[in-house]
Amino acid sequence: MEKYLPDADCIVMTREQVRAFDQWAINTLGIPGIVLMENAGRSCAEILEEKLEDLCEPKICIFCGTGNNGGDGYVIARCLLNKAFNVKVIICGERAKIKGDAETNLQILECLTGPVAEVKLDQENIKDVVQKVAADADFIVDAVFGTGLKGTLKKTHKRLIEGINALGQPVLAVDIPSGLDCDTGRPMGAAIKADYTVTFVAVKKGFVKNERAVRYTGHIFTASIGIDPKFR
Repeated sequence: MEKYLPDADCIVMTREQVRAFDQWAINTLGIPGIVLMENAGRSCAEILEEKLEDLCEPKICIFCGTGNNGGDGYVIARCLLNKAFNVKVIICGERAKIKGDAETNLQILECLTGPVAEVKLDQENIKDVVQKVAADADFIVDAVFGTGLKGTLKKTHKRLIEGINALGQPVLAVDIPSGLDCDTGRPMGAAIKADYTVTFVAVKKGFVKNERAVRYTGHIFTASIGIDPKFR
């Protein structure tokens, strides 16, 4: 785990380069995607443990999307539960859309905790719902959207992000703050304002290209997913 410093030499990747690296690790090296997800989630959990080590019974609320970023969130939850943290997980969207490695990690989590709560994004009062489920949390984890997000956010997703930002609690973003464009570093209508971002494999192009991206990323840490880009 390395902290990103603007003046330091580092590997920088675009959205497509990150995707190609993941596919190379899976298809060429033969590392199962679920192993990469496990490594990514564990790295985020380690940062959270460090930031919350002074609290007796820290409470974490993890907002998970329906893709692989959400899968990272389920791994984080399991790792923190193993450390006796008080963890609440919220699925943002329809559970039926969760597939593959993310679904496997969700099933494992539910074997430990029981059914995970869902938030329906088409609710007009989504901000109030977010406030209700996360108001007592000491730390928020944003595992809603990853680097693959493009275009402009739907109104429902924008309201969700605005609701999370309105909580006013410390936030750790998983790989990239949800709503921030990976390549430009600009919000796509709205973006999570994180205090910490644990990004995987390499620093993302938008973090470097746009000096205002730091308003959303906060402190950036680069974490390994089990294989270093220098080997490619």
